[in-house]
Amino acid sequence: MEEPKKKRITDEKTALAKAEHFCAYQERSQQEVRNKLYELGMYPTGVESVISQLITGNFLNEERFARAYTQGKFNLKGWGRIKIKQGLKLKQVPDKLISKALQTIDGDAYLATLQKLIEKKQAVTTEKNTFKRRYKLQQYAMSRGYESDLINDVLKDSEL
Repeated sequence: MEEPKKKRITDEKTALAKAEHFCAYQERSQQEVRNKLYELGMYPTGVESVISQLITGNFLNEERFARAYTQGKFNLKGWGRIKIKQGLKLKQVPDKLISKALQTIDGDAYLATLQKLIEKKQAVTTEKNTFKRRYKLQQYAMSRGYESDLINDVLKDSEL
């Protein structure tokens, strides 16, 4: 059975209402909204017009989005700066705003989160060889987006 064709939204007012609802639910980047509007079948000129109206109405704020994304990924998922930066780049947030948002992460909390992350992984790692164990922990922390020099400092302090 074929899927019914989705009705294209060409009316700017309807698109604006849908986009406002989309942005009110949670912070969005301009690119996410742009993709959503194209998905709804809007034309490029209409999409840019709706986006500028959303910015004017303060539904869309790239800096606010970058901060919310950074805090959410760090506090809830325990991601490091590198992974957060990659995520923001994928959402096409400007570099200037990315660095501004990354500065909102508290340095002490960042280090504490990394230590907790390594301790948790250490508890479940069964590797007996010290070098292999250390390597596994290092790789794990790097996969979570933490900087290698910080990881090495934490591993030295915990004397693995």
